[in-house]
Amino acid sequence: MNWRNTTNRYGLRSIGLHWLMLLLIAAVYACIELRENFPKGSDIREGLKAWHFALGLSVLILVAIRVLLQLTDKTPRIDPKPPRWQNLSAKVMHLALYALMVGMPLLGWPTLSAEGKPILFFGFQLPPLIGQSKSAAEWVQEIHEAGGTVGYVLIGLHAAAALYHHYLVRDNTLLRMVPGRS
Repeated sequence: MNWRNTTNRYGLRSIGLHWLMLLLIAAVYACIELRENFPKGSDIREGLKAWHFALGLSVLILVAIRVLLQLTDKTPRIDPKPPRWQNLSAKVMHLALYALMVGMPLLGWPTLSAEGKPILFFGFQLPPLIGQSKSAAEWVQEIHEAGGTVGYVLIGLHAAAALYHHYLVRDNTLLRMVPGRS
């Protein structure tokens, strides 16, 4: 398998980044959902919140790498060629997913900043993006939480579209991104 994308399928780096980001995003969601099972202020709950933030920033870093790769690499074709409306909807979906992967960490960071909490990224203290403000923290956190809900929908639609293409349309949309397949 090629390291770079070909006209027929994604290369190892695109496939690896795609699935690594899926795992990271799943871990981000898992951390924030699992924290609810522990008492406020407990070490486990605070640890899950810290992991949520660190993994979220990791997604931001990886999405920047993905965008750079996408700008410098070709996109494999889909066989048979889908209708124009499907290409357009796929572009809109990918744009929405990228907005999610960039926007969510960039909303989480100022939320912590406004709450006056330390912003730790794997042991490194990051600077606050905004000053401490209870009203700003509540406002940004609401947007962040709404984005998280939208994220569940977008990810579900993305997965459903891949399965639709694989099992109903029977094109190579999904196979282009599956590791080890040709």
